[in-house]
Amino acid sequence: MLLKNHTSVITGCNKGIGKSILEIFSANGSDIFACVRRIDDEFKNIIKSIEKNNQNNIYPIEIDLSNEESVKAGCKTILSNAKQIDNLVNNAGSISTSIFQMTSQKNYKELFEINFHSQILMTQYLIKEMIKRKKGSIIFISSSAAQDGNEGRSAYVSTKAAINAQSKVLAREMARLNIRVNNIAPGLTNTDMMRKNTPKTVVDNVIKNIPIGRMAEPVDIANVALFLASDLSSYITGQTIRVSGGM
Repeated sequence: MLLKNHTSVITGCNKGIGKSILEIFSANGSDIFACVRRIDDEFKNIIKSIEKNNQNNIYPIEIDLSNEESVKAGCKTILSNAKQIDNLVNNAGSISTSIFQMTSQKNYKELFEINFHSQILMTQYLIKEMIKRKKGSIIFISSSAAQDGNEGRSAYVSTKAAINAQSKVLAREMARLNIRVNNIAPGLTNTDMMRKNTPKTVVDNVIKNIPIGRMAEPVDIANVALFLASDLSSYITGQTIRVSGGM
């Protein structure tokens, strides 16, 4: 098991990419603080099902990434209960669709709060534990759109580009403390968020241009996160790894 004796913090893990990361990290031996906006019965059942098949623990944490006080409170709960933090996966995020001239300042601020500011705040809190131990892996789920400049996603693309830049700086600052910082940039991925925000005609056209011939499944992204969290990637930091089927 690649993450035996690890403790990981994962945000947005009730569905899609985050849920797959939760499943794979658990299957590979990590205890997990599983952060979601609301702990409902469905999420409790997800945790029970995953724990039933593995020998580690999953601790649900309620954090609203649009609320700074909620982020601080959630981080304090994690720090007071975690003996160590080996991995932080900043996965949770939001998306919007509108061309540049139709994107309001409110929209920009809302997306930056969730996709950038809250993730940086969480990292600032939790990295303290990694610094004490001089060991850790921080993973941001970015997007290939931040590199490609997808039309109609001005605010979303901007937030992901900001994460890419910030993580590059953080990777350099933390390298000598044995804390690695990397991004994963998924391409078109089969998630609820993608289906709700992307017309089927657009999806079909994109798939036609993907060399591998299909969109990504959440597990494709989760496998890369597992690699980056494990010692197999001990010499990799400051990178943005595209998972886009060759696009």
